[in-house]
Amino acid sequence: MAISAHWINMSSNNPSQAPQAAETAPSDKTVLAWTHTARFLTTASQLHHLPASELPEIAFVGRSNAGKSTAINTLAQQKRLAFASKTPGRTQHINLFHLGPKDAPDALFADLPGYGYAAVARDAKLRWQKVMADYLEVRRSLSGVVLMVDSRLGLTDLDRQLLDFVATRVANGEVKLLVLLTKSDKLNRKEAQAALAATQEVLGAMATEESDVSISLFSALKKQGVADVAHILYDWVRQAPVVPAMPDLDDLPEDPSAALGEPGDDESR
Repeated sequence: MAISAHWINMSSNNPSQAPQAAETAPSDKTVLAWTHTARFLTTASQLHHLPASELPEIAFVGRSNAGKSTAINTLAQQKRLAFASKTPGRTQHINLFHLGPKDAPDALFADLPGYGYAAVARDAKLRWQKVMADYLEVRRSLSGVVLMVDSRLGLTDLDRQLLDFVATRVANGEVKLLVLLTKSDKLNRKEAQAALAATQEVLGAMATEESDVSISLFSALKKQGVADVAHILYDWVRQAPVVPAMPDLDDLPEDPSAALGEPGDDESR
């Protein structure tokens, strides 16, 4: 298991998924220049409204108020690429962003709605539970999932429910997983190490010989972990196989197994 200052890779038994050697790894400047190219492509309220794509797609998910939009903007070094609703939990669309050269994009970022905020009506929560479950389970171009978790709270029951939706694809190596422990500037060193250890323990069940599961401390305010995360995502895209651009509808499950955010699941402060 490889451990550096800010992140843990839980799949180092697979040499192909170990961090690149220093002599072959791209520079921080290279990977940050790549994330800086992110630009808006389209938005959709249903899975079938998303364009079919051969490009590797990386989805950003997390509870409302976990700092998802801020993290995306920090990675892209842009102030208003991803928007956070004034009322947390009210944003109910999947937003796609192209990365790479304008005439030859090489990846997509997908910003999924936040979940778990009590102010959102039950019907809306259940509808978005269905959309997000379908997306994570069958989206053909999905190559990686970045789960934002408030480092002060750790993985909640709702986060674990979301992980269930993608667990099979993570276990067989089809989809990579990175858990970002956000707002880590609010923790001291001991608390940060405890947060990493607690998250590592929970995710241990998902780590297999085929999987690629990582954890990283992240602070948008202090820019902690930004380059580390950019390296991971850059590497994911370059490892991703080409996926035929086919509609995802044929593989839709009948119904997800658990709801993300029942009434009363207000964000802990």
